[in-house]
Amino acid sequence: MTSLPEALAKSLGYQFDDSTLLKQALTHCSVGSRNNERLEFLGDAVLGCVIAAELFDRHPKAREGELSRLRASLVRRESLADLAQGLDVGRYLRLGAGERKSGGHNRNSILADALEAVFGAIYLDGGFDACRQSILLLFSDRLAAVADPEALKDAKTRLQEHLQSRQMALPEYAVIEVSGDAHAQSFRVQCTLGDSQLAPTQGSARSRRQAEQKAAGRMLEQLENPG
Repeated sequence: MTSLPEALAKSLGYQFDDSTLLKQALTHCSVGSRNNERLEFLGDAVLGCVIAAELFDRHPKAREGELSRLRASLVRRESLADLAQGLDVGRYLRLGAGERKSGGHNRNSILADALEAVFGAIYLDGGFDACRQSILLLFSDRLAAVADPEALKDAKTRLQEHLQSRQMALPEYAVIEVSGDAHAQSFRVQCTLGDSQLAPTQGSARSRRQAEQKAAGRMLEQLENPG
């Protein structure tokens, strides 16, 4: 890569003074020792800070756990890879021969890491405010469409809060069946409310945690829709 394409520059909302930083941000570790891993580390930290601060301002009533879930929904690998694809970052990546042959230009993990590295490069080249502006530009639609914090709570959390608000005893979960081979087990879990006339609910999944979530969700449905 000899220069930053105009379309990518416009999408980033930033022009580099030191283009070698951008080149390094787009250089995968398979190329050599001078790669984007350190910039990725830096960009990840700046990205987390910027998104956290923005969510803090936009959701003044959200609690710490809710803000954490919102941030995680925005900066997860899939979201970053999707943004990187929209910027056509894969086209400009410098990869080793093995990664090129295996389709590294389109791999989510490589694209997400490269985008974080680009944020790190912007931070070093232009400072925090420049990096913040670029991040908010790229994440503007996602920040505007972010879900209500309540919608991100898992079923067990929502069930617990529902019961606590009514001063009811907390649910009990018990594994009642484990089936399948060791490498592909299936768990069936039962959720019971000790001080309620509601029938126990069950959930089955490939992990105990997922089975508990399903059982909790069904119990919550009974509580919210009696009869």
